Amino acid sequence: MSTIQIKNLSFEYEGNVEKVFENVSLNIDTNWKLGLIGRNGKGKTTFLKLLKGEYPYQGTIQKVVEIDYFPFEVKNKEEITIELVKNIIPQIEDWEIIKELNLLNADAEILYRKYSLLSSGEQVKVLLISLFLKENNFLLIDEPTNHVDYETKKEIANYLKTKKGFILVSHDRELLNNVVDHILSINNKNITIQKGNYNTWKEEKEKEDNFEISKNEKLEKDISRLETASRNVTIWSDKVEKTKMKTKNSREKIDRGYIGHQSAKMMQRAKNIENRKNKQIEEKESLLKNIEIIEDLTMKPQDFDKKTLIVANNFQIKYSEKPLFSSQNFVVEKNDRIAIIGKNGSGKSSILKILTGQNIPYEGKISIANNLKISYVPQTTEEVTGLLSEYAKKYDIEEAIFRAMLNKLGIQTKKFERDISNTSEGQKKKIMLARSITEKAHIYIWDEPLNYIDIISREQIEKMLLKIKPTIIFVEHDKTFVNAIATKTIII
Repeated sequence: MSTIQIKNLSFEYEGNVEKVFENVSLNIDTNWKLGLIGRNGKGKTTFLKLLKGEYPYQGTIQKVVEIDYFPFEVKNKEEITIELVKNIIPQIEDWEIIKELNLLNADAEILYRKYSLLSSGEQVKVLLISLFLKENNFLLIDEPTNHVDYETKKEIANYLKTKKGFILVSHDRELLNNVVDHILSINNKNITIQKGNYNTWKEEKEKEDNFEISKNEKLEKDISRLETASRNVTIWSDKVEKTKMKTKNSREKIDRGYIGHQSAKMMQRAKNIENRKNKQIEEKESLLKNIEIIEDLTMKPQDFDKKTLIVANNFQIKYSEKPLFSSQNFVVEKNDRIAIIGKNGSGKSSILKILTGQNIPYEGKISIANNLKISYVPQTTEEVTGLLSEYAKKYDIEEAIFRAMLNKLGIQTKKFERDISNTSEGQKKKIMLARSITEKAHIYIWDEPLNYIDIISREQIEKMLLKIKPTIIFVEHDKTFVNAIATKTIII
């Protein structure tokens, strides 16, 4: 067992006013299975790259293990897969590679194909075993389950449960709950580590937030009470002091020494109250720093004058005479929330593209109601280009509402006065989702909308869909999301 020691770590990107991290100190046990969570743009990937030593920083990072990063760049994708693995681990034996692949339920046959011909799930498996077969290394695993189907995700989870010594960046709650034993959370003002999985972290976080909110409310009342008391004592002190100024002709004998003493006591009491108030103000200002203000998302789907929107009869997609799936019959009605479920390559995305009017050959019949307005979020993010204002204009949506939606999703749009194609994949996906939520549509068709999206935003979207109940057809491999949202499923 060894420890990665981080002391007073500070980092900022050149040209940025705000620091990404400031005076962060942590100890990470290299035997931990550590889940790294945080909103998109909070610096998760930056933190991993700092551990690797890719960026200059202030402070110290002490480690005696070798740091490896997933996914690493494969420079020659035309290489035979087993040779690729042996280039990473030169002394490895074939049987060791095959044994490790068996843990991922992967056929050894993939080792003798070109890497470029492997599916996305197979490529993930090959890269993971290549890193875990290395000795004395600590792995930084950055979102390994994006774009992989649920079965592959389950196989990766089972594999990671047998391992130790890694940081896993993931927004998949089920994966985090099944795999990790500690959570490292990048918050608004600090970074914390807590023993347990995502659910135990969330439960503890809610307790801490509720305690701080309750304490903040109590301090507000106390400060208000002390302000009133301080004001009253000061008034009383002034009144007492004025009695010393009575004229010599007054019949009442005045003990000016006694009055002065009483006035001084009241002034000291006022000062003590003021000090107590200032201490409580200082304590209050230290609260609520890490509480994430999560605003409700809203959408306004348009009502359609018919109950049935889409009907499919004996529907099937074929490539080179080979059907992708067996014939499907399904009906989409108002307020249905339909999840299309199947393995990678089974044709799920193709079905969504056909429903949006794209020219993909198919057999059978698809009937789509006339004048049906569809809002579509594709799986890839190529549409996210140009300035944010140009993007809003292109899709004919109200820019103010669109920007407000992005702010609720944790993106500060004031920083987006540049080409949005240069933003992270998570931010691009949020731009597409905010655009779709803002669009006036009868039905929403979303293809893997949650890839790269942080957990807080996933829960915001879940809450919105359950409250508004729009008609939606979607493909998604986040089982927690599917179980919460879907009223129907189409199994491919």
